[in-house]
Amino acid sequence: MAMSPMMQEYCKTKEQYKDCILFYRLGDFYEMFFDDALLVTRELEITLTGKDCGLEERAPMCGVPYHAAETYINRLIERGHKVAICEQVEDPKKAKGLVKREVVRIVTPGTTLDAAALDETKNNYLMSIVSMEEHFGCAIADITTGDCFLTEVDKPQKLLDEINKFVPAEIICNDSFYMSNIDTDDLQNRLGICVFSLDSWYFDDELCRRTLKDHFHVGSLEGLGVGDYDCGIIAAGALFLYLKETQKTALSHMTTIRPYAAEKYMLIDSSSRRNLELVETLREKQKRGSLLWVLDKTKTAMGARTLRSYVEQPLIDRDEIEQRLEALEELNKNGMLRDEIREYLGPVYDLERLISRISYKSANPRDLIAFASSLEMLPYIKQVLKEFKTPLLQKIYEDMDSLEDVTDLIKRAIVEDPPLAQKDGGIIKEGYNEDVDKFRRSRTDGKKWLSELEAKERERTGIKTMKIKYNRVFGYSLEITNTFKDLVPDNYIRKQTLTNAERYITQELKELEDLILGAEDKLYALEYELFCDVRDAVGKEVMRIQKTAKAVAALDVFASLALVAERNHFVRPKTNTTGVIDIKNGRHPVVEQMIENDMFIANDTYLDNHKKRVSIITGPNMAGKSTYMRQTALIVLMAQIGSFVPAEKANIGIVDRIFTRVGASDDLASGQSTFMVEMTEVANILRNATARSLLILDEIGRGTSTFDGLAIAWAVIEHISNTKLCGAKTLFATHYHELTELEGKIPGVNNYCIAVKEKGDDIVFLRKIVQGGADKSYGIQVAKLAGVPDSVIQRAKELVEELSDADITAAVKDLTSAKKKKPVYDQMDMAQMSLFDTVKDNDIIDEIKGLDMGNMTPIEAMNTLYNLQNKIKNRW
Repeated sequence: MAMSPMMQEYCKTKEQYKDCILFYRLGDFYEMFFDDALLVTRELEITLTGKDCGLEERAPMCGVPYHAAETYINRLIERGHKVAICEQVEDPKKAKGLVKREVVRIVTPGTTLDAAALDETKNNYLMSIVSMEEHFGCAIADITTGDCFLTEVDKPQKLLDEINKFVPAEIICNDSFYMSNIDTDDLQNRLGICVFSLDSWYFDDELCRRTLKDHFHVGSLEGLGVGDYDCGIIAAGALFLYLKETQKTALSHMTTIRPYAAEKYMLIDSSSRRNLELVETLREKQKRGSLLWVLDKTKTAMGARTLRSYVEQPLIDRDEIEQRLEALEELNKNGMLRDEIREYLGPVYDLERLISRISYKSANPRDLIAFASSLEMLPYIKQVLKEFKTPLLQKIYEDMDSLEDVTDLIKRAIVEDPPLAQKDGGIIKEGYNEDVDKFRRSRTDGKKWLSELEAKERERTGIKTMKIKYNRVFGYSLEITNTFKDLVPDNYIRKQTLTNAERYITQELKELEDLILGAEDKLYALEYELFCDVRDAVGKEVMRIQKTAKAVAALDVFASLALVAERNHFVRPKTNTTGVIDIKNGRHPVVEQMIENDMFIANDTYLDNHKKRVSIITGPNMAGKSTYMRQTALIVLMAQIGSFVPAEKANIGIVDRIFTRVGASDDLASGQSTFMVEMTEVANILRNATARSLLILDEIGRGTSTFDGLAIAWAVIEHISNTKLCGAKTLFATHYHELTELEGKIPGVNNYCIAVKEKGDDIVFLRKIVQGGADKSYGIQVAKLAGVPDSVIQRAKELVEELSDADITAAVKDLTSAKKKKPVYDQMDMAQMSLFDTVKDNDIIDEIKGLDMGNMTPIEAMNTLYNLQNKIKNRW
């Protein structure tokens, strides 16, 4: 049995788009058949039916209403599928035989345009990667904004840094990429990135070069500034080939491609991004509680996306950083003008994504009105911005076009409150087009016009019984009884003969008939045509609009950062290239927002490339070590964003990378234990850190035995402090207080600890960093604070006394003095918390004063004296 003609056409189309789910338009539904139907019913949990298609068995089939298709497509895209949309491209009423259908667009995770599926504060990137002999070309585009970038890297780790920087929704690549030591399963499972390999012809050098030249209308790629990026050109060419194939449009809104060197920005690996909670929290994956949450007071979606990119890509060029800081300082000196700018920014819609929709011809009349109302704010913003003098704000002023001609066109053409539908009329303003006005009048004034014409013709001819009649077949005519036949004028054309009368038509009545009968259809068609003309006219100004949108976004970011600095008492940092990081009374920008009543304890930090390279920080859990180290990293990062920082004073040496190794986490899905994850991260840090990097290391070696862990932590410090191997500035928090013996033994290593106060069996966290190392543990007191049962606490105390004879610290001292390794016993680590004493003499004196000697037994007195003696021995 043969398939029906319709199913034959379906199969031909499906053959061309094998890797896509085919949404095939049939009337008011998109239908899917065979394997696509089975897949979609499983993914979307919709009903599976069948269709007679000429075969013995009915074809599996499912469908979704065309008006709700975007919702279903978005759900499929989120699950990593591609969807090809096959539309009817001719009017079914005029079609002879089967209605002609074509795939009009392929929707993929990196090319979706539906606003409901996109986060307006984040870019939706598509990344093209070509792997060629240990060299990688990389092109990144966001078709919703028209942004496009290109770069090259020479190592898989650097490529991974770029992927983590942009976190694209979709990666397209050549087959060699799968053999480049990049874990694509991790990209898909952990980061949610869809990875698709393309056929080799996409990456043909000559084809890629020709594609870029044709798209950007240039004779040479040197004119685009990408001539030196041989590998990057192939990645970009493949990206544009893929976009043209999937989008089926000219991509006129993608007007530039910007090459960049990966080394232009501070590199932050994925682990450090998570640990520092730059754009989302570590556990809940929420914006609230992240650095971006503190800094983002932007008024526009464009500004929010730009600020996010600043946070994810801090600068390392000192001049650029200083320009941003200057702009913030001037905005804060002119707070009223800054707030006025922010007020004008409030009504501005997403110009970047609106102009992209206009270029795609998918913008509706309401989009154009929103666009015009946004553009109306530009002259006011420019007027205020004119007052500012710093170079960066002046450049924003120059880049910002007031676009009054575009605003005027839209305001003249489109009604203020247009309908959502584009083809049902009611779009074009009265007075914009004579024909539209005439068609509108013909709908409402048709009967009046006919009545006036009838009266006029009666008067002219003297035929008082003349009437205008309507017939579905013959339309409108002047009916004259045979009695007055002799009075019929010569310009009357006979149309129909009746028994007692004749019906005539005149040129004027014919025109009136055309107006009245075709008025609504013609009106709707003409309004849609004029709307499209206006939309296309706006689309031709895409370069002016995009440049203005970038200027508005940057201004929004700086106004936001300036406001945050003022509200939160941030200061302008100084920057240097000597490697000194000097922070006075620094604060954690996020934690201080979470704490009420200004209870956050500020701390100093000093690091340099010489005597203060490595700070070993000891102190009990919950005392604030991790907060202190993270705040240092965040202050450095904020300074390199170009933001003011939470401190009393700050002088920041520009760093090329920030690495963090904080906390413990299993990766059981890939078979990695906590310790394996820790060591993998440490390996990455030690192999890639430079003398210009900043390292935040917390509890290295905690995941294994005390002996092995201490040995690893010690060896890591030796490696980092060696200027020939690394020499990075490092904050190293540890519970191995034995490592404090390294101060003075290894150049550049210094001891710091978190001060605590002891009250009997309890401790109070002072959260202050002080110089010197701690040498007493508070593990049992912290366990008590955590609510561990008293019986366990008591037994732990007994075990500590039994174990106290074996002194690992003494062994470490032997090692540092003898410069050779000796066995160190593997002691019991109470809940892996070694906590140390920073008790002062006054505390001991106060405790002696408070003793009730008269009521003490001899044994109690001896125990008390023994405890006091130990405290004096261990004081700092």
